[in-house]
Amino acid sequence: MTDSMDQTALATGNRLGWMLDDALRMPETRQAILLSADGLLMAHSQRIGFDEAERQAAGMSGLQSLARATAEFCGGDPGAGWRQTVSEFDDGYVFLVAAGPGAYLAVSATQHVDMEAVSYRLQELVQRLGKELTSPPRHAPGAGPAA
Repeated sequence: MTDSMDQTALATGNRLGWMLDDALRMPETRQAILLSADGLLMAHSQRIGFDEAERQAAGMSGLQSLARATAEFCGGDPGAGWRQTVSEFDDGYVFLVAAGPGAYLAVSATQHVDMEAVSYRLQELVQRLGKELTSPPRHAPGAGPAA
């Protein structure tokens, strides 16, 4: 590991990055980031640099905000839960999914990706991330669990 990679890992606290790398073992996937609702980078895959991941996190936050604002257009309640946005470009797709309270997962892929398989894999990853993002209640040293 190079010094710059060490610094990036320390600066980002990229402890969940390995889970994102695991999701990218699917053919035709490119990069992945985990972000907070306010656009802060929480984790990133190895295939994307820290600066680019931060920039994309801010953009993805805006994208999910726009998607939420258009729920009524889908014929539903304006407060209906948003689940996923898929954006298509000449060179591929961006999948953006809810990953727990205040967290979103974004994955980019080529135009040849199996979209159904990626959506399924992302839902599996969201389940795993949910367990990691939820921390158990803390107890004072010496005090047992609350009765």
